[in-house]
Amino acid sequence: MPENTAAFIPARNRRLEVGPAPSSAPGPDQIVVRNHAVAINPLDWVIQVAGRVAYAWLKYPAVLGADLAGEVAEVGSAVTRFRPGDRVLALAVGTDRDANSPAQGAFQQYTVVPEVLAAPIPDHMSYVDAAVLPLGVSTAACSLFQSTHLGLRHPTANPAPTGETVLIWGGSTSVGSNAIQLAVAAGYDVITTASPRNADRLADLGAARVFDYRSPTVESDIIKTLGDRTLAGALAIGAGSAPACIRIAGAARGNRFVSVATAPVTFENGFSFRRALTGMVGGVARWQLAAWRRGVRFKFVYGSDLKKNEVGPAIFRDFLPAALAEGRYQPAPPASVVGESLSDLQDAMDQQRRGVSATKLVVTL
Repeated sequence: MPENTAAFIPARNRRLEVGPAPSSAPGPDQIVVRNHAVAINPLDWVIQVAGRVAYAWLKYPAVLGADLAGEVAEVGSAVTRFRPGDRVLALAVGTDRDANSPAQGAFQQYTVVPEVLAAPIPDHMSYVDAAVLPLGVSTAACSLFQSTHLGLRHPTANPAPTGETVLIWGGSTSVGSNAIQLAVAAGYDVITTASPRNADRLADLGAARVFDYRSPTVESDIIKTLGDRTLAGALAIGAGSAPACIRIAGAARGNRFVSVATAPVTFENGFSFRRALTGMVGGVARWQLAAWRRGVRFKFVYGSDLKKNEVGPAIFRDFLPAALAEGRYQPAPPASVVGESLSDLQDAMDQQRRGVSATKLVVTL
């Protein structure tokens, strides 16, 4: 086994430390990837500062990170899609409750990942660009296609129009950028929100209409646009998105379901256990009351749930490889390289916590 090095969090609320890490063999349905690029998600620093609430089950020392791209180093005995040397992107699930495994975190040189959550990278695509995709793709896919969420038709190369519309609040985010592309590839019209400077880019991804989320009339404008359309459901991403989507869905006809990708509380300005607990309980209670009054259902999405059902293979095996190879699917949002080693990951997480817009921070290895 090759020597491994990881950026690990030694204990709850501690900063990352870089040091030697065990090298793990893959299970029958897993592959080991030599990472060349990893991307930063808000989830990474949220676990670091608020793991006591967000990921109370996590064992320490822990290896964070979900987005990776690299070269297959080893394959499990049941794996037939990949072989050593293949270039892949993959979703790392080491912090999931059912994994809870440092070997499966992305922030290291070698990561063990489920074969079902990996896809080949076409020759024309760099590791940096590929690394922005996994968690955004998987979270969007869970929201759109799982039967417990919107339950939409799966994406294909030549989708027939469904005549239905999906609302994606927060289109310039990582999840939003991928949700737009996936919904369009499944035959749905998409209306979304973003700042005006990102509108053209989201239109290039396939959005039919892009509304300025800061406009005082944005909700009424979207409701008016949906007046003669059938709503296939809504995906809420970002602060304030869930209440807005609940109000809009309640005024629309069709599937009044909101898949929620953002919690009622944020931790950019520090963590307080009492504030987090009261914010979560109070926020969800307010949302539930608003949804009940409007005949709307909502549910929080967990971005790796597709590993347990048919959506995982439908996306990572049946759709994404050909879509990337043929240029039908874009790595979005664009990558910004902010480091070149494991020791740069903490600074990258700090930068992400301070806030980024319409980009995803990537560290090369």
